[in-house]
Amino acid sequence: MPADLHRPTSTVFAERLRPGPGVWIVTVGLAGMLALSFVPVGLGLALGVGAVALVVGLVLGLATAPRVEVSDGELRAGSAHIPLDLLGPVHVLDREATRRELGPALDARAYLCLRSWIGTAVRIEVRDPLDPTPYWVVSTRRPQTLIAVLAQQSAPTVP
Repeated sequence: MPADLHRPTSTVFAERLRPGPGVWIVTVGLAGMLALSFVPVGLGLALGVGAVALVVGLVLGLATAPRVEVSDGELRAGSAHIPLDLLGPVHVLDREATRRELGPALDARAYLCLRSWIGTAVRIEVRDPLDPTPYWVVSTRRPQTLIAVLAQQSAPTVP
């Protein structure tokens, strides 16, 4: 077996970008409306269709929630990862700044890991001359914590 499978990991920040309460309320409402549309066919079928729709909605909401993580000298956001030593300045974006960042100020080469139900994000500059991506915009409910972790992990260690 490869040695990589057994190496210890040191996760210093982890956040799953799960849907908020509003998304779950809409999911329940849609499952209920779908069930209601099957009542004329039969109550049992309506309840079954509603239950299946609810379970599918819940599973999709949880399974598609990306993870933001700082571990083993890398930042991971969704399916992308980058070594911490290639990161530049990090800025907190509130809801309005995120909207502005995704509008006229957006560089089409930027990496985006966003969820609309999370109001805050961070913009992380990329300092890799070989990477065409100028920056990342990543949703997070804890932007200050993520910035502090990135600053601490990127700081040079003194022996």
